[in-house]
Amino acid sequence: MVGRGLDSARELAADAGFRTLKTHDALGRDRAQAFTRNWQVCFQSPSPGTHPTGTEVDLGAVKLDEECPEQDQRPEKAGANMPDFSGKSLRAARGALDETSGITTEDATGEKRLIVLESNWRVCSQKPAAGEPLEGRPVSFTAVKFGETCP
Repeated sequence: MVGRGLDSARELAADAGFRTLKTHDALGRDRAQAFTRNWQVCFQSPSPGTHPTGTEVDLGAVKLDEECPEQDQRPEKAGANMPDFSGKSLRAARGALDETSGITTEDATGEKRLIVLESNWRVCSQKPAAGEPLEGRPVSFTAVKFGETCP
């Protein structure tokens, strides 16, 4: 299904009898694929071949005007230590952390802009630092909008 529009790929999977279908942002920004016709498939799991129809199908996609990354950038859940979220979207960072984590965010430019759509903002700095134990500690991020440079 790689290379197809997301709508087309979803329809193809359904027509083949697959009932459990998930999609995700292949750029790792954790954006919702609300308007699926505006997305294209870059990665699929499982790989092409014959699979039982009870198999979960997961499609990694990007917007039509974006290039597919070399590797799927789907964020993984954090373990006991703080991952390196530098350059990742705030939404992906929040989603990777335990839902009980206390998280604060701040505009890294100092302009005190309100961060509303976290998938449009990328992490510049983080506390605790990458590799440090999380242990229920509060987490803070500074961020800028994608396309801007971290100070």
